[in-house]
Amino acid sequence: MKKTREILIRSQLFGGLPEEHITEIEKITVDKHYGKGEIIFCDGDDGTGFYLVATGSVSVYKLSPEGREQTLHIVRGGDTIGAVPVFSGKSFPANAKAISKSHLLFFARNKFIQLISGKPDLTMNILALLSARLREFTIQVENLSLKEIPGRLASYLIYLAREQGSGDSIQLNISKAQLANLLGTGPESLSRALGHMKTKQLIAEKGNSIRLLNQGQLQELAERGRVSA
Repeated sequence: MKKTREILIRSQLFGGLPEEHITEIEKITVDKHYGKGEIIFCDGDDGTGFYLVATGSVSVYKLSPEGREQTLHIVRGGDTIGAVPVFSGKSFPANAKAISKSHLLFFARNKFIQLISGKPDLTMNILALLSARLREFTIQVENLSLKEIPGRLASYLIYLAREQGSGDSIQLNISKAQLANLLGTGPESLSRALGHMKTKQLIAEKGNSIRLLNQGQLQELAERGRVSA
């Protein structure tokens, strides 16, 4: 298992901070372990602290009145969940559960607020993280409300390519059912969209690996909902 210090140094939130800050942060971390499907927090729970995913992956989702899950985003190693309500002093606005065996670091709100007082570097990192979260949600709302399924899928594949920094090859680290949920559609519609992209030679698929064969046309599909003839 990775040491706490290594996890902090490699994380999006704490990476690049001075050694003395990492040492102080390490002292207030609490290890949490969750099995696949185990709930981490529920919509409406008090935001008593936030989490950093060390290993594994976590789904952040909302439930419809009928009990249907709508995935908001999938959080993997090095990223955080639950930071917004911690700094706003409010309850968690969504649910979170482990979608694989996961190791998380927990930071109690009161201890963390006390720690960051007078530390501008860390405060700026937090502001950058919250700004990125807001941008992600803005893009997702736009995708789900304005775009058809092929456009949503194209947007997500382009996003993954940028996030993974792997050029035209990406790894799909969630199941097709989870991807369909994330895009606000069903498995059959997702399969049709993937099949259409392969027919048009926009992508090639092998297991969990997807190669983007024409990022220009994928971008066009993401923005306009169709590609030029």
